[in-house]
Amino acid sequence: MAKRLPGLPRRQRLIGLWLLLSGVSIFGGATFALWLDTLFKPEGLARLALWMGCFSGGGTIFLVGLLLERQLFTPLRHLQVQLARLVANPDARDDYPPEGWLRSLGPDLVRVRDAWRADRGRLATAHAEGARSAARIRQELETLLQVLDTPLLLCDQHRRVLLFNQAAETLFEGHHGLGLGKRLEALLPAASLQDALGQLPGDGSPREVLVPCDERWLRAVLRRVPGSHGESLLTLTDTTAAWTSEMGARAELLDSLPRLRRHSASLTSAADALTTLRGASGEMRGRLEKVIDEESQALGRDIEELASLVERMQHEGERLVPLWSNDLWAALNERQADPTLRVVPVGMPAWFKGDATALLVLLDSLLEALRSHLGGGELEGEVCLGNRRVYLDLVWRGQPLGERQLNEWQQQRLDDLPLSPRVADVLRQHASDAWSLADADGEHARLRLPLPATERVGAPRPATEPRPEFHDFGIAELPPPDAELAARPLRALEVVAFDTETTGLELRRGDTVISIGACRIVNARLLASEVFDVRVDPGKPIPPASTAIHGITDADVAGAPPLPVVLPRFRDYVGDAVILAHNAAFDLLALQPPGAGVTLDMPVLDTLLISRALDASLDGHDLDSLADRYDLSFPPGTRHTALGDARVTAELWLSLLPRLEARGIETLEQALALQNSALTKEDACAS
Repeated sequence: MAKRLPGLPRRQRLIGLWLLLSGVSIFGGATFALWLDTLFKPEGLARLALWMGCFSGGGTIFLVGLLLERQLFTPLRHLQVQLARLVANPDARDDYPPEGWLRSLGPDLVRVRDAWRADRGRLATAHAEGARSAARIRQELETLLQVLDTPLLLCDQHRRVLLFNQAAETLFEGHHGLGLGKRLEALLPAASLQDALGQLPGDGSPREVLVPCDERWLRAVLRRVPGSHGESLLTLTDTTAAWTSEMGARAELLDSLPRLRRHSASLTSAADALTTLRGASGEMRGRLEKVIDEESQALGRDIEELASLVERMQHEGERLVPLWSNDLWAALNERQADPTLRVVPVGMPAWFKGDATALLVLLDSLLEALRSHLGGGELEGEVCLGNRRVYLDLVWRGQPLGERQLNEWQQQRLDDLPLSPRVADVLRQHASDAWSLADADGEHARLRLPLPATERVGAPRPATEPRPEFHDFGIAELPPPDAELAARPLRALEVVAFDTETTGLELRRGDTVISIGACRIVNARLLASEVFDVRVDPGKPIPPASTAIHGITDADVAGAPPLPVVLPRFRDYVGDAVILAHNAAFDLLALQPPGAGVTLDMPVLDTLLISRALDASLDGHDLDSLADRYDLSFPPGTRHTALGDARVTAELWLSLLPRLEARGIETLEQALALQNSALTKEDACAS
């Protein structure tokens, strides 16, 4: 929401001056005519000529002004709007053909516009072959990035992120430090990583470093890209589970081995001594028997502990990862050459831990073993939850498998797995077993596999749509991050466009923020998916008049974090960027109430002021008018939403860029100077 600014645009002032001059002239003419009429007392045509002559000046001024407004000034304004739209977007629609005294310019303007578009078309055709090849390579790269499970980051010599993939986005989910053009230090601030990056050899030899990230430990493999301008590639692996296992169950297992050896040596010595005293009796024999008994009990306890440690190691194994049961059934069905032997999921799906590859090969062999037992037909796959285990059941109509069949199946070799383990070995890897039982209805039977449970709940997130914003190698050509910001080219700026929705317009009387939306522009490119969109609890009811504008109700902000919690997150999202808003003074005041604790002290660009400075003679510099002027559109339902208005503000900035450059305004310092020049002009309104 934006507050209306005082003052009238220049056109209204000009019209007011014209009407004032006309009125003064007519009034003066009437007064003069009345004085002459009283003085000379003319009659007939002379009196009519007297009055018409006195009114002619004011009437002429009024008629000439009206004629100029209709035939010249209005066509000039329309021509200015059309030219501004064409500069911002040569393919924009043509709503204002020349009219009035400029009508003769119509064919020329159409010719210039068509020639411009034709030249662009011929240029695009000339580069079509190269562009087609580049597009194919880019598409293959983006596809590879989307399906690759290993998190990747590519940084330039200034450690700005040039590329990342979906696996990296998943690894750093919710972290505002990940984004194109952002510094690696904001994502992984470990000094060891920065030192390792600074010492990478130029031949591409890898270097490894362990990096803390929140409560996780990441193993980073670093390589300098050979023949590049200092770009570095990072591949990341979450080693938290491996280190937990290494320092936990495995360490305890290693600690238990000396005790087992000690118990074994004591038993062996006692047994040897007892053998030599076979015919003896008395105190020595009793002592030896007591030693054997104590060591046997201690050995039994240690063996139980050892079994528990082995089970923990199996649960913590790196290959045992959370699996979604429906995904497992779907992957199993895809492996079947016989379409009649399929598994139909029933019941509620669930998560469990397992080695997906090994389980698929195991279940595939089980289906093959069941083929002769069932004689064809579909099976049902069901997941049952236990206290600490998840039971994976294959259900069929008929009798359960016999013990001999199960034993034979467990001794089968799985040649599709490394080292051809037996089925029993894979079951042991999962601390599992297999048994068959009849259902209570007497018609169905099932084979049950107990598997380790996991704390994960809820269905998997839906697959994200492909997006073109995982890489931008042009970032490497931008000025260094520590270069003087004021002298940085406008197209090289990292810009965060933001907007707020509030409980009302009286910010100094208690109205406050209820929604913050923002999106990023990097290398003059809008990253529409890297957004900040958060609701804020205002701590007070939202007036119905405000809800009628932005549609946010008290229920929508119930449970949302308060502004002091959201502001640091927003500041982290902004990072080192310049911020952009439409009528920024209002939004900045909304985000920095007294005692906010977070200062937004970076440079601020205001599309309202820039538009007023560029087109002082035009009416309408509110967001709706400018969106229409530059052929921008709000998707349905996004107007007066914080994120929707922020996105259109970002698109408006990209449309203003060519016009600023056409006037020689190419740096941030020049843009701010132009913007400040509009602060003294009260010739525009914004809402």
